[in-house]
Amino acid sequence: MLASVIIPAYNSSGTISACISSLKAQKGVAKKSYEIIVVDDGSSDDTATRAKKLGSRVVHQENSGPAKARNFGARFANGKILVFTDADCIPEKEWLAEMLKPFADKRVAGVQGTYRTMQTSLTARFVQAEIEERYERMKANSERLDWIGSYSAAYRARDFFEAGGFDESFPKASGEDPELSYKLAKSGKKLVFNPKAVVYHSHPDTIAKYFWVKFYRAFYRVTLYSKHSDKIVHDSYTPNSIKAQIIAGYFGTAMVGLVPVLYFLDQPELAAILLVANVVIGIVATLTILRSFHFVLQKNLTVAVFALFMIQVRTAAFMLGLPAGVLGRLHWLERDAK
Repeated sequence: MLASVIIPAYNSSGTISACISSLKAQKGVAKKSYEIIVVDDGSSDDTATRAKKLGSRVVHQENSGPAKARNFGARFANGKILVFTDADCIPEKEWLAEMLKPFADKRVAGVQGTYRTMQTSLTARFVQAEIEERYERMKANSERLDWIGSYSAAYRARDFFEAGGFDESFPKASGEDPELSYKLAKSGKKLVFNPKAVVYHSHPDTIAKYFWVKFYRAFYRVTLYSKHSDKIVHDSYTPNSIKAQIIAGYFGTAMVGLVPVLYFLDQPELAAILLVANVVIGIVATLTILRSFHFVLQKNLTVAVFALFMIQVRTAAFMLGLPAGVLGRLHWLERDAK
C-alpha cells in the first residue's frame, strides 16, 4: 500500500459522496496502491453510511474535532504516505498522483497542494484570490517552506508519527496543520509545494461567514504562536502585509482615544509625534493594500474593487480575534492550573 487518503468527517452527508467519488476516480495512480479512510467524527447524520456505500473504510470516534480525527485515521492507515483532505473538498483527477510525485525525492517529508473554487459569489472569489496571493509567497519561499494546510496535505508516515501528528489541542480546525508543519521544518524535514495538486472547495460566500472564519483563525493563532513564537515574525504562508494592516488598525484605534488625552494633559509634542507615527504606519499599510489590489486586479476588476473593502473586514476580524485568543488562552491556563 503506497498511500492512505484520510478524511475527517463530521455531519458531512451533503459533501462526502462527491469527495469519495472523486477519489475513487483518480488517474495516474493504481487503484490498489491507495486506500480511502473516512473518520466519522461522531456525526449525527448518515455520513458513515454514505461513505461505506461508496467503498471507503470507515472508522468512528466520539466528536473530538478534526485534529484528533486525522490522528485517529492515521493509526489505521496501511500506506507509507498519509494523504489528507477534507470532506467538503473535491480533488481533481490527477490530485493524488501530483501529491505523491514529490516523494520520489527521499528528502521530502511533506507536500502541500492547492485550493480552487467553482463559486461565483464576490466573497468566495475574493477568498480564492486571497489564497492565490499566499500561494505566490509559498512559491517564493519554496526552499524553506514551513506551512502545509490539511485540506490538501501529504506526509511520509514515519515523519508524521515521529513528529507526534497533529496537535489535538486545536479543536476548531485552525492551527493544528501549521503547527505540525513548523515542527517538521524545525527538525530539518523538507516540505514542498505542488500547485498542480488541486482540490475544489466551497469558501465562505458571505461577508459575515468570512468575518467569523478570520476571527477564529486569529483566535487560534494565539495558541499557535505561543508554541512557536519565532513564527510571529515570519513563515512561508502569512504575508507581512497582513501584519502591517493589523498594526496600523490597532495604532489608529489607540490614537483616537490617546491623542485627546495627551492634549488634555498638556503634552502636545508627544501627541504630534504619535500622530506622525500613525500617518507613517497608515501609509505603509495602505501601500500593502494597494499591492494586494494590484494582484487581484490582474484577475478581475470587480473582485479587486471588492477586495479593498474585504481587506478592512479581514483586519477588523483579526483585530478582534487576537485579543479574544489571548483572553481565551489565559482562561485555559487558569483552568488547567486548577
